[in-house]
Amino acid sequence: MSPFNTAHDSPRNILTIATGKKLYVDIAANLARSFWLWNAGTNITFYLATDQPQYIPADLKAFVKIILIQPGELGEGFSPKLHLDKLAPAGQTLFIDSDCLVFGKLDFVFEIFKGHAVSVIGNYISKGEWFGDIQKICVQYNVPHLPKFNGGIYYLENGPVAKEVYSTAREFEKIYDEIGFVRLRNRPNDEVLMALAMQMHGQAPVIDDGTIMSDPQSCPGGYKMDIVSGERWLVNPPAPNPRHQAWYPFEKVSPVIVHFLGYYTSHYPYKREVYRLIKKMANKLNWVTEVVTLVKIEYPERFKVKLKNALRPVYHFFFHVRKIKQSERL
Repeated sequence: MSPFNTAHDSPRNILTIATGKKLYVDIAANLARSFWLWNAGTNITFYLATDQPQYIPADLKAFVKIILIQPGELGEGFSPKLHLDKLAPAGQTLFIDSDCLVFGKLDFVFEIFKGHAVSVIGNYISKGEWFGDIQKICVQYNVPHLPKFNGGIYYLENGPVAKEVYSTAREFEKIYDEIGFVRLRNRPNDEVLMALAMQMHGQAPVIDDGTIMSDPQSCPGGYKMDIVSGERWLVNPPAPNPRHQAWYPFEKVSPVIVHFLGYYTSHYPYKREVYRLIKKMANKLNWVTEVVTLVKIEYPERFKVKLKNALRPVYHFFFHVRKIKQSERL
């Protein structure tokens, strides 16, 4: 259990990491602004760990605390998330991936997690494939199951137990392939490493109910959001819809954190809401800027998508399937 007894005793922190490319600092800045829009005046402090402080926008410096790290200090790819125990301040820390946006107050999230040394939002998996043969790995390490989750958020109360969990995860990373885990984008996946380390140290997930975090990949039936009003919903179309995600237990969710994982930060909903967020923070959101979001961001992207979908069969007929362009986020 946590050494802290009340919210007043325990500092509350948001932590994100932006290393390597300016792109990551830019999207981390968007996360920070969305946090501040909804959580200014609370006792929650926002921390940004980065090796590129020169790219941090001036407006963030009023409410973001910077943790400076050296280039490559925490590894590459997904590895930095295995070092949260080295970065997290005292108290309750909620790590949020930089490609997320916040759509409401976060106090209830800290209340849900309070008392967990290390936790995530998810459930359990004991068999099947999740970056490896889970049943085989469970037998190998004599555990009944592993927490299964999206690593867009992690929670920790920094102390001896958290340090043991993260130290174990870093040790597992050294033998990632030997364990039987499958790489993600040719790199070790932090999620399965943390899952195994958490299970080995008796750390449990908070069971997902769709209120804390979700993402468009889990909900391919469409999503709508308004960063200013806080309205948001995502849909996982019910079976037998071919887009139905059978592994995701919800049909419609309204999470306080939306994770724009992968290429979703390049989609117009994210770009539109980021534009509106910046204007709102500068007190420049009005009917003119709202029209600009439609004319310059949303409508062109909608037209482009419809045109590509209409012409794709013709393109494939003449030129075959084009090789997928590598994301600049890799």
